[in-house]
Amino acid sequence: MVGIGYFLSCEEFGPGELVRQARQAADAGFERLWISDHYHPWNEAQGQSPFVWSVIGALSEAVPGMPVTTAVTCPTVRVHPAVLAQAAATAAVQLRGEFVLGVGSGEALNEHILGDAWPTADVRLQMLEEAVDVIRLLHQGGSRTHHGRHYTVENARVYTLPDEPVPIYVSAFGKKAAELAGRIADGFVSVVPDAEVLKAYRDAGGKGPAQGGFKVCHAPTVDEGLDTAYRIWPNEGLPGELAQVLPQPRHFEQACELVTKDMLSLPTGPDPEPYVQQVQAFVDAGFDQVHVAQIGPHQDEFFRFWRDEVSPQLSR
Repeated sequence: MVGIGYFLSCEEFGPGELVRQARQAADAGFERLWISDHYHPWNEAQGQSPFVWSVIGALSEAVPGMPVTTAVTCPTVRVHPAVLAQAAATAAVQLRGEFVLGVGSGEALNEHILGDAWPTADVRLQMLEEAVDVIRLLHQGGSRTHHGRHYTVENARVYTLPDEPVPIYVSAFGKKAAELAGRIADGFVSVVPDAEVLKAYRDAGGKGPAQGGFKVCHAPTVDEGLDTAYRIWPNEGLPGELAQVLPQPRHFEQACELVTKDMLSLPTGPDPEPYVQQVQAFVDAGFDQVHVAQIGPHQDEFFRFWRDEVSPQLSR
């Protein structure tokens, strides 16, 4: 049976609320957690962006034993992979080995802040591959040095290490990234139930679990849920590579003026069936674990709804 997790949104909620939601998710029967890693939200309506590693530390005490995956961290520009190697190792120790470092090639929205040029997609994938190599090297323990095309590490040692190496899952939306994930990753991450992309991962040698995730907006009516989703997450309707190249929240707000409500495709409202169908879409595409994010303020109602109405149908 597919594992069901909850997706904590650092773009929309502050650290205290994220920890509260994690406890609610555990009480509602969710088995694991995703958590996003952003420097900026996508727009001002979302309005938050706490430092994910601090929140993960709090989660390790609030919901001990609940696995956590970053969905996803960019280890290439804003933060050097040697620093992320230390952060991920500490998170894995805090979570008693129940931590997965989900990584991806990132977005200019978060990565441009230090003034670095935003590389082309091919270069970003090269940087991601080398960053994963650096992280794994440092997770071997001992003093390590690396002189690569994009990164230099001199005599660095991560002293606080988990008993087992931190699994690294790679996010992919297209075939090229999926093939990279198949070559280098311990698992696969995506927010689209795309069987072809997952097949590209498998065909390239990927044997690890496939984690998926999607957003919902449980509300008293379908229209109210759609209104909330459109107000807070219209960027879900942006096509193509815009999400990777726009540098500021205001640019996303400008681009989202072209997004209409009917361009959003996500479960909303009080009927459990669309939520079940969306989970099934990931299952049918071959995913092993699925994570769900509730948009907006009705978090308490969502967790009751999921526990009492959606989860029983998934069990059947």
